[in-house]
Amino acid sequence: MLSKVMTSALRATAALALVAGLSTNAMAQTAEGYWQGIQKNGTLRCGAAVAPPYVMRDPATGDYSGFFADLCREFAEVLKVKPEFVDTTWDNIVAGLQAGKWDVSLALNRTPARAMAVQFSIPAMEYQISLAYNKDNPKIPAGATSVADIDKADVTLAVMSGTAQDKAISAAISNATILRLPGNDETRLAVVSRRADILVDASDTNQLFTQSNPDWAVALNPTPALAKQGVAFGLPHGLSAADVEVVNIFLEERVATGHVEELIRKAVDEVLKTAN
Repeated sequence: MLSKVMTSALRATAALALVAGLSTNAMAQTAEGYWQGIQKNGTLRCGAAVAPPYVMRDPATGDYSGFFADLCREFAEVLKVKPEFVDTTWDNIVAGLQAGKWDVSLALNRTPARAMAVQFSIPAMEYQISLAYNKDNPKIPAGATSVADIDKADVTLAVMSGTAQDKAISAAISNATILRLPGNDETRLAVVSRRADILVDASDTNQLFTQSNPDWAVALNPTPALAKQGVAFGLPHGLSAADVEVVNIFLEERVATGHVEELIRKAVDEVLKTAN
C-alpha cells in the first residue's frame, strides 16, 4: 500500500515539474520582445504605400526611396537585420499591419480612428493638408482661404483613396465632388489634365507639385486647418510599451539632431530632379 502511495506521489511530483517547466517556457516566450523576434527572423518588413517625398518607388527597378524608406533602413540597421519593403496601398496599409503582413507601416498619420486599430511611434514630422490648383481656374475664387470657399457643386477635388487627407476632406465637403484615385501620380494627372480642379494632399507634397509647375500651380493651407497630425511609424496594436519605446528612442534622436530634416531635404531634391 505504502509503495503505491509513494509511486502516486512521485508521478504527481513529476507532473507538477513538467507543468512548471512548460509554464517557465511559456513565460520566457511571452517575455521575449517583438524586436527580438524580428532579429531572430533576420528581416524587418516595412509596409510601404507611395506618397512622395515620404515613400517613393522606382517603377523600373522597384527600388524604394523617400525619407521614411530611409528611416526603415536605418531602423533595420539598429536591429542588425535586413529591411524588406512590402508594396501596399493607403486603403490597405492599416489592415495589412493588423494581419501581420508586415512589421511596421511607413509614414502613417496619427489619427484617433487608426489608433483604435494600431499603435504609433512618436512623430517623425508634423503634417497638414493643403489644396493645390491652377491659379487661372475660374472656379476657384481669388482670395480663397477656407474649404468653404471652394466647396461648390462644380468643383472636383482629387485625393488618394484611403489616406488621411481623403478622410479629412470627405468630412469637410458638402457640395463639391471628391474624385478618389489609387495613387499619387493619378491625382496629379487629374489636376494637370483638368479632370479635377483641386489636388488635396499633404502640404509638403503639394509644395513639390507647385514647385514642379511654377507657371500655373499654387497651394492653399486652409484656415481653419483640415488636419494637423504627426506622421509616424504604424506599429502592431498589441505591442508592449517597452517595444514601442525602442522605436521612439530611435526616432527621438534622429529628429533632435536634425537628421530627419536632412533625409527630407534629400527626398525633396530627388523628387524635383525627377520632375525636371
